Amino acid sequence: MGAALFAACSQADSAGIPAGGMGGATSGSTMSTGAGGSTGAGGSAGATTTTTTTTTGTGGTGGSGAANVSPNVLQFHKNLSRDGLYVDPAFTKANAARIHMDTSFRASIQGATFAQPLYFEGAAGGKNIIVTATMMNQVSAFDAASGAVVWQRTIGTAAPGNQFGCGDMATIGITGTPVIDAATKTLFFDAAESGPVRRIHALSLDDGSERTGWPVDVVASVRTAQTTFDPTIQSQRAAPTLVNGTLYVPYGGIIGDCGNYHGWVAGINIANPTQVTAYATAAVKSGIWGPGGIASDGTDLFVTTGNAPNGAAFGQQESLLRLHAGLTFAGMAADYFTPSTWQALDRTDADLGGSGPLVLDLPGANPSKLVVALGKDGNIYLTDRDNLGGISTNRPMIGEGVASAHVSSNQIIQAAASYTTAQGTYVVFKGNGVGCPTGQGGDLTAVRMSVASPPIPAVAWCARQGGNGSPMVTTTDGQSEAIVWSLGARLVGFDGDTGAVIFNGGVAADALPAMSKFVTPIAARGRIFVATNTTVNAFTMQ
Repeated sequence: MGAALFAACSQADSAGIPAGGMGGATSGSTMSTGAGGSTGAGGSAGATTTTTTTTTGTGGTGGSGAANVSPNVLQFHKNLSRDGLYVDPAFTKANAARIHMDTSFRASIQGATFAQPLYFEGAAGGKNIIVTATMMNQVSAFDAASGAVVWQRTIGTAAPGNQFGCGDMATIGITGTPVIDAATKTLFFDAAESGPVRRIHALSLDDGSERTGWPVDVVASVRTAQTTFDPTIQSQRAAPTLVNGTLYVPYGGIIGDCGNYHGWVAGINIANPTQVTAYATAAVKSGIWGPGGIASDGTDLFVTTGNAPNGAAFGQQESLLRLHAGLTFAGMAADYFTPSTWQALDRTDADLGGSGPLVLDLPGANPSKLVVALGKDGNIYLTDRDNLGGISTNRPMIGEGVASAHVSSNQIIQAAASYTTAQGTYVVFKGNGVGCPTGQGGDLTAVRMSVASPPIPAVAWCARQGGNGSPMVTTTDGQSEAIVWSLGARLVGFDGDTGAVIFNGGVAADALPAMSKFVTPIAARGRIFVATNTTVNAFTMQ
């Protein structure tokens, strides 16, 4: 059984490996052209593609190109690529060494919090705000300077845990990290309410009011020709995203793995929320549940899926998938990567879905445009973004996909981050490193990719964060002064090239209340913000 809150985790038997992938189910009414997503400084501009029309869009929030230097944090891990890279000149290593809790910042919340906080400048009459969402369906906007409540509302009644087919939570409400459209100052998220029912909401960042035409009823609107959505067995754990005017919301199963759920993605035109498309995996189970959720290069979507039972029929389980605009899955080898061991992964619940993918560029390597996946089998997989490759083969010295390596002695379940310095390009994740440098070890591992043909991943450093947090990275200009931040029982920081301790958690006054699994901090305007199960805390270098 998976260790995540809502893990797709089942036992399975297997048969032969098919020659190609079975197509997933895709459905939806014709989508009218909407406004493009708000553009971050590193956003990938491109076309807004719908099921019937193509027009010029305004790009997506963040991106995998130049570093996104906007202070706004509009989505999980800052950028569409899910790299978790924050650019802030204040975060030198010298400054970071003296970071401490800002005791003048006070903000209280109600309910377990799995969602990352967001940061937005210029809402509610020009205020800079921190936005949080909890399992009690409490959505809050706090003054980013003081923690004072700007607005706060509760979305219906969170669903009691006993209304679901399984699970270990007393209540289930908002779990996945919301996403902001900056152009319209709108916050989007999925919430479970008593019934259970699931609705996708759109709130004004100015006052928390619901936008006209929202919420969208998931059961009534999200379906394919073959599959219907059952709210008693589906969860919304993985982070949604917003690409070229369409909101994409992923779904998986609930811990306990009850019922014949699927891996789903719902697509909603934010300019006309009656226009909804949907994708569901052909195989049952196969949830999209890793905290990082959906990654994008600004055009296509990339997701990882969990395991399916009785794996004789391949149906996109244990895979990294490319979904095109309109949520079409072509089923061609270029549009999915599946380890050659997929049947064994099915049988042992060692699925690929515990950590969402990362979109990563590695100039000088061949190929240079990559998508990275990390599995519960402890492996890192590099894939070619232009041709994911289908069902892989294992080659001596190189491994699967473009290249792979065994980099963790335990399951990788979290959201990884990626960054580039003068010394190389790294992926950092929560996991017990394999082949750490002499004298190093711990539960936080950085892997460096060689600039070669093909690029080869190898463990660069290991450190001890002492908990289940997911890392993020600060730099002063996109590459310099890289610091990896994560959460154990406390906030901790490490040198991005060596793993040397920059901030060791501080003194007694810097201790944090209890936190949920796999949570990640954010950085904005020289401070780090952390959402716990009872408070929002700010750390300052002043």
